[in-house]
Amino acid sequence: MRKDSRIFLAGHRGLAGSALARALAGAGYANIVTRSHAELDLTDQAAVRAFFAAEKPDHVVLAAARVGGILANSTYPADFLRENLAIETNVIHEAWAAGVKRLLFLGSSCIYPRLCPQPMREEHLLTGPLEPTNRPYALAKIAGIEMCAAYNRQHGARFLAVMPTNLYGPGDSYDLSNSHVIPALIRKMHEAKVCGAARVVVWGSGAPRREFLHSDDMAEASVLLMSLPDDEYGRVLAQGDWPLVNVGCGEDMTIAEAALLVAEVVGFPGALVFDASRPDGTPVKRLDVSRLFATGWRPRVPLRQGLAGAYADFLARVASGEAPTHG
Repeated sequence: MRKDSRIFLAGHRGLAGSALARALAGAGYANIVTRSHAELDLTDQAAVRAFFAAEKPDHVVLAAARVGGILANSTYPADFLRENLAIETNVIHEAWAAGVKRLLFLGSSCIYPRLCPQPMREEHLLTGPLEPTNRPYALAKIAGIEMCAAYNRQHGARFLAVMPTNLYGPGDSYDLSNSHVIPALIRKMHEAKVCGAARVVVWGSGAPRREFLHSDDMAEASVLLMSLPDDEYGRVLAQGDWPLVNVGCGEDMTIAEAALLVAEVVGFPGALVFDASRPDGTPVKRLDVSRLFATGWRPRVPLRQGLAGAYADFLARVASGEAPTHG
């Protein structure tokens, strides 16, 4: 991508999208096109087609998606499947039809089998059953990866999919009915501290292992991949059966360890109780990041430092304006 390239960033207000906006601006890309959901409904094919015809972006970064944690995925499986399939279908097809040079599609590490060998390599895709609690979302993301591969193969497109691990950072959602594990833990610990509660209940046994990456690290890795020289970008696209790159740090911890670390950062002094009657999800999820690390990229934000920043973001955006929901 040139510094003056016209880049459509879809989903610029979310956790991943806002980090991508910061990364693009920090790298000197000034011609960024964005639309809020109110301005452009990406599930509306006609509206998306009209947008591409009018704006004519050179490149697309597709971060828009319906996302959520185990509770949201279990409660709204049809919505997660339908909305994500519609967004991907419309944006990827219309990007190709409009002659977009490069497209970056953000997926999720939940695309890999529930009992996937560890660490999870890109070639492990479609080698086993998925985790039932987020299968509709995972299938939608797998369809997006396959669309990128199919448009590359049939139409000569140059579309790349990246699979971020569990992200956290500024701009996250702290709604306990819809959030991922780190923001949920931050909110629970904070509200317990404010209320003087003696304990916090954490979903699951605490035994599953997860890898956590700051959203700014994910964004910098994604911008690096999108801006590779043509020959190097082509080699990345040609690796394996899918144009797919894992984005993570290659290190994991148990949910119990993550909860203890969040409690330390927030300053909650009480006990942590793990409710094993709640679903654990996939037992272990750690990405093999050798393809990404081969580019020379490495994550920059240490977990404790990143969690402190995420907590400061929560205090600034959420805690000052919302009543506690701790029970």
